Amino acid sequence: MSDLTVDQDVRLSRPSGIRSIWLGDTKVSYVPDGDVRLRPLHLLKDSTDEVWAAHPEYLDASGHLVGSVGALLVEHGDRALLIDTGFGPQTHQEPEGPLGTIQGGALVSSLAELGRGPEDIEAVAFTHLHPDHIGWACHPAPGGDQPVFTRADYLISEPEWDRRDLLEAEGMAEQVAALGARVRTITDGQEIFPGVLVRITPGHTVGHAEYVITGGGRRLIAFGDAVHSPIQIDHPDWSSGFDHDLARTADHRHRLVAELAEPGTIGFGVHFADVVFGHVQRDGDGPAWRPVDA
Repeated sequence: MSDLTVDQDVRLSRPSGIRSIWLGDTKVSYVPDGDVRLRPLHLLKDSTDEVWAAHPEYLDASGHLVGSVGALLVEHGDRALLIDTGFGPQTHQEPEGPLGTIQGGALVSSLAELGRGPEDIEAVAFTHLHPDHIGWACHPAPGGDQPVFTRADYLISEPEWDRRDLLEAEGMAEQVAALGARVRTITDGQEIFPGVLVRITPGHTVGHAEYVITGGGRRLIAFGDAVHSPIQIDHPDWSSGFDHDLARTADHRHRLVAELAEPGTIGFGVHFADVVFGHVQRDGDGPAWRPVDA
């Protein structure tokens, strides 16, 4: 087994710290907020005990699938865009189902390590409106009662915002209200920041969005929760227990995996443990998801 394989195995069972890559003059950085521990057989119901016994590298000591929770910072010159805002300063546990434990709270300090304050963020673009992606947009700044992102518009895909009643029905009326005054809806193909295009990909939610960032002859696809774990790259039929439309998400994931195998294409998986940046290499030698860190 190569040193690279050993290193990747370790990284698959721990949450990510700050990681950055450059696309020409654009810098993209994973901004950690916390981590999530998931019950693998509940999250990926088409998986089996045998699969996880053969791939213990994805699991922590208690048998939970390890995921990162955070955001993507996109910097171009003096300008800064944030994609998603993590879970926020809170912890939540579920006694059954896909979610074991999720915790956040580090996003603001992680931004500071990257040399940015919340006031530097001109807009926050959301992949979708689940709690682990909108957390800090719904919480006041530490020690105060004002929003964290004082300058930012909240960019949400038009079909996602149009069906916010689905969130309200799930008990998220307070979060929806906190977002409301700052929302600007966006449409498929729209450029929201230099080199950043919106791609609306329903399935995980009714208006789930991906963001395609180009620069320096490369492109990065921030695919949100179209894929939750690197193991799904090898098994694109496996939809998540959190997906709104399992068949539609699986169909999109097949196309996405093929796209991520194209030259010059990098993926960003916000929940992908400590391999958040990567590309797809389908050569039959090891996992298809290969980390990219530069």
